[in-house]
Amino acid sequence: MSFIPNLFFFLLLIFAIYFFSKNISKLIRNIKIGRKIDRSDNKKKRLFNMLRVAFGQSKMVVKPVAGILHIIVYIGFVIINIELLEIILDGILGSHRIFAPYLGGLYNYLIGSFEILAFLVLISAILFWIRRNLIKLERFWKPEMKNWPKKDADYILYFEVILMLLFLSMNSVDSILQDNQYPGYIKAGFFPISQFIKPLFNAVDLYSLFILERLFWWLHIIGILIFLNYLYYSKHLHILLAFPNTFYANLNPKGMFEIDKNITNEVKIMMGFDNSNIENTGALEKLGVSDVFDLSWIQLMNAYSCTECGRCTSVCPANLTGKKLSPRKIMMDTRDRIEAVGYNISKNRGKFIPDNKQLLNDYITKEELWACTSCNACVDACPIDIDPLSIIIDMRKYLVMEKSEAPSDLNKMMRNIENNGAPWPFNNEDRLLWSQENN
Repeated sequence: MSFIPNLFFFLLLIFAIYFFSKNISKLIRNIKIGRKIDRSDNKKKRLFNMLRVAFGQSKMVVKPVAGILHIIVYIGFVIINIELLEIILDGILGSHRIFAPYLGGLYNYLIGSFEILAFLVLISAILFWIRRNLIKLERFWKPEMKNWPKKDADYILYFEVILMLLFLSMNSVDSILQDNQYPGYIKAGFFPISQFIKPLFNAVDLYSLFILERLFWWLHIIGILIFLNYLYYSKHLHILLAFPNTFYANLNPKGMFEIDKNITNEVKIMMGFDNSNIENTGALEKLGVSDVFDLSWIQLMNAYSCTECGRCTSVCPANLTGKKLSPRKIMMDTRDRIEAVGYNISKNRGKFIPDNKQLLNDYITKEELWACTSCNACVDACPIDIDPLSIIIDMRKYLVMEKSEAPSDLNKMMRNIENNGAPWPFNNEDRLLWSQENN
């Protein structure tokens, strides 16, 4: 009957991987809702940008405290999970520290490194929680960070604290069983942190310690599998998407907008250009964006990649002066709309049934869009190169080009440009009258 725990673990692992793969498939489907855009150019520059920003965390350290803590958690997450492979193999095969005989002294060094990193991750997660909930940094307490977004951020920190405590507790009891040559526990590993937990178990008999070690082991691996499948529903999805997001980031100089060929063709037609000189782009597409179907797949990936850190909103001049705009909310609203559309598609067997809602007005208001100064501060501040401004500009384009719903001041300016060749309400003959006022 000793194979039953191994069989149960194998089935649990298969179920977790299956559920995770379903969520990833749903994520890919939802991102593909967006229109196609080609970002396959300049691969070397894109790869360097990904290595610098996503792997190197270069934009995180602009805020040193948060940057250093995040780097610790990031490195800890990557390196500690190397041991996950051993845990999985031990769970399937019923072995104990299967890599130890093959790695020799290097194994002790690795386990010691894992423990130190686990302790640093534990401290970092606690400090992150303090910053959010006791110090209450302003960017974590904006209106959009209530209810689920607030709970989600805390849940992730609780997950990290619990997983690290389970890891260290498991190692602590494991080392005691090793010291007492308990059957099945080979002498392996160096435990610089968990040794300080050992006194808590001094009064516990060996069999109870064995039960505790198994309990900690099971809770640790189940917690990891739960966290893996929690990613899709969490802002922590950026763990996976930060890398493609930075690879496919817009490499053009900030402030440079892409030319819409449809608009160019319309202008050429209005100006009487010969049709032979006008590029044929097929049927005329909607100008601008009113719903997620009009956004590019990269913009949709941006929305899913958002870490909700609020660095964009904290530097937004519109938000700082009390206006309604929050670039973080733009991304969160976009993601919420994608999820609503994705749920609609799943519910209706792969087909979207119109729900009388759209991103514009139902999620993002005109007031938010027109509050933007298009300064690119949000784009520059984002740790993983998300571009909220592109969504704002595309939605503005729709309001102006399709609905003629620009603010009155902007409409006046455009009429003046059309009639007078300048944004001011003076005709060409009167334009220099100001120079004669003091004569």
